[in-house]
Amino acid sequence: MTETIISMELPAGGHLAIRRNRIRQEGEERNLSRISLVSGIHGDELEGQYICYETARRVKEHPEYLKGIVDIYPALNPLGIDMASRTVPRLDMDMNRMFPGDASGDMMERITATVVDSLIGSDICIDLHASDIFVREIPQVRLSEDFAEALLPYAKMTNADMIWMNATATVHESTLAHSMNLLGVPTLVLEMGQGHDIHRSFGNQIVDGIFHIMSEMGIWTGPEPKVQEPAISSDGEVEFIRSKSDGVFLPLIEHNHYVKKGDLIGEVVDPFEGTVKQQIRTAKGGLLFTLRAYPVVYEGDLLARILTE
Repeated sequence: MTETIISMELPAGGHLAIRRNRIRQEGEERNLSRISLVSGIHGDELEGQYICYETARRVKEHPEYLKGIVDIYPALNPLGIDMASRTVPRLDMDMNRMFPGDASGDMMERITATVVDSLIGSDICIDLHASDIFVREIPQVRLSEDFAEALLPYAKMTNADMIWMNATATVHESTLAHSMNLLGVPTLVLEMGQGHDIHRSFGNQIVDGIFHIMSEMGIWTGPEPKVQEPAISSDGEVEFIRSKSDGVFLPLIEHNHYVKKGDLIGEVVDPFEGTVKQQIRTAKGGLLFTLRAYPVVYEGDLLARILTE
């Protein structure tokens, strides 16, 4: 079976060869550095859709600067995106708990094995995620302890606000990122924003980081965006604030702010009685990087996370 290659001449000059999900200059592919962007493993997480779009748009705007390969996988779970479902519809399976897959296994195992096989050979892979509908996150890289040391230099180039070290609950053994790192492909997990939504400001921030990485790897020779120095944490430095009451949470602060010990960040109220059931105060100061976005809460629900000073 032959592959269809579309040659695209662009107003800025130069030609791009677009083959399936690959963008490169026309000509030889061997010895070119390659970055892969992956999104849509969870169908209710849409922040990565904008990042994939904006990356492709910027490359096509200045094709003369592209000296490597950009592979874009915007929708690994397309049915989930169509139905706004975290899992694969009808099967009710979390695709990001099925890697590295099995080429001889059942349907989903074969699919995930094919994804892994396609990503092999990337010089770096970026796995794009969003939060759920209940909380909003600042742009952050999440690293497992197993690969943190090797991945930290890449993570610092992403322009994220924060690097959460040892975030094992997000990048455990059956995820795409863990599997690719085991196979020798440096893979970062980026999480930002909120489920069912797109925040352009977060997306533009991370796209700047992607082009910074591409510049450092020789994939991109255009102007190199400047990136910020992220805050760096470990699990032991993150404070979880949970509701002690049922009710409606009314935040009194925006996330991505620094707070002091004892600051009032919100209230849980009773709409029927017209009373405040709980004032939410910080036990420690630091960076408020997660904040409840969905107002209805029950006892034990996560309200905020703080990277303590």
